[in-house]
Amino acid sequence: MQLCPGSGRWYGTKQLGLVCRLHGTSLHYDELRQARQRLLELLPDAGHGSVELESALTAYLALFTAFLQAPDEPGQESKLRHVLRFRWTHTLLGNTPEARQDAVFEVVSMCQNVALWYMKRAARIAGKEGITMEDAKEVHGSLRRAAGLVKAVHDRYIGQLQDEPLKEGDCDTRVITATINQCTAEAQEVTMARAIELKHSAGLCSALAHETSKMFTTAADALRSLDPSKVERWSKYLQLKAAVYTAYAYNYLGENLLAEDKCGEAIRCLQESKKFYGEAEELCKQYATAKGVGAKVKPERLLFFRKLGPVLNRTLEKCERENGFIYHQKVPYDAPPLELRDNTYGLVAPEEFGMPAPSPLWTPVTFAAFDVSRLGDRAADAKKAAAAEKAEGDLPPVKEVNENDTDKDQDNHSGCVLS
Repeated sequence: MQLCPGSGRWYGTKQLGLVCRLHGTSLHYDELRQARQRLLELLPDAGHGSVELESALTAYLALFTAFLQAPDEPGQESKLRHVLRFRWTHTLLGNTPEARQDAVFEVVSMCQNVALWYMKRAARIAGKEGITMEDAKEVHGSLRRAAGLVKAVHDRYIGQLQDEPLKEGDCDTRVITATINQCTAEAQEVTMARAIELKHSAGLCSALAHETSKMFTTAADALRSLDPSKVERWSKYLQLKAAVYTAYAYNYLGENLLAEDKCGEAIRCLQESKKFYGEAEELCKQYATAKGVGAKVKPERLLFFRKLGPVLNRTLEKCERENGFIYHQKVPYDAPPLELRDNTYGLVAPEEFGMPAPSPLWTPVTFAAFDVSRLGDRAADAKKAAAAEKAEGDLPPVKEVNENDTDKDQDNHSGCVLS
């Protein structure tokens, strides 16, 4: 099974802190605190199963929904929305947290962190030996789930935040766009892998590779206006993947044209494929010295990249040999255009995410028992919060466990891995 995505190592796990300022509540606050703590205990380890994580996420969000909307007045903002202060770091901005006394900020941050877990989960599964079809399905589903979580954050919740998102923070539209497109592109890599393993037509493989390259390009383009010292490594990775899949697209288009006895055009496709493979080789070198967050890998050592060059050379030699002996066709100056299929066969979409139903603990009586009258005015709270943040300082990095080894050769047709 060909697994080429590279999610999971391009982000550090987000960090957080929480300050509770509830007074006189009759709700079982311990249940909420324990549900949150259980979820946080699972996030640093991608070795846990997705069922276990989803159960913890649902349990926490079901208890947390009343901090967003009042259970006794559907559609109305909850009086509890601003009673808790949350501190979360941002992926690109180091260990200094952003603090907001806003339940929406907590939902946004927690969903993004779960999305990062799914990306790391996909990387872990794809990094093991002996990838099965069930493994590939889980990788595919994990990446779609990650994309769906981030898309829900963007579409539903970021607009509800009272303050503008931090530039280059996790709520920055550019960061979100890059993340969604990376996840969907990596999920589509699994779709393309299946097409190759099942020996689908070269024309279909070319179209899928072209779509995958476009997704990586869109992700890379979203980062162009961000600080290179923060995103250069991430950007080079996305550009590298775009170049590799363009090379794949021209390779398969060349095979398809050769099968149609269009040998001259096939040769030109393979020449174009080699050009993009050369660009990918150069991007590997640039990536090695790039700045930015995330652990480094060595993409030029991965089997999926090493095998592509010889494949291109063999196909080109075959085309040139047959053209010299049989076809005698002129090689065009311009490369044939890559195809896009009218149907959506094989194209990946984010998995839709929805908030769970409120916990049965939230009754109108329970909600009414919350006393928010002693919380003070918002301006005074902001001053106290600023003083507290200065005293609390940075949050320590989260220690992650069970990182996968993606530098080893994989036991599959193309040697592709999640890096």
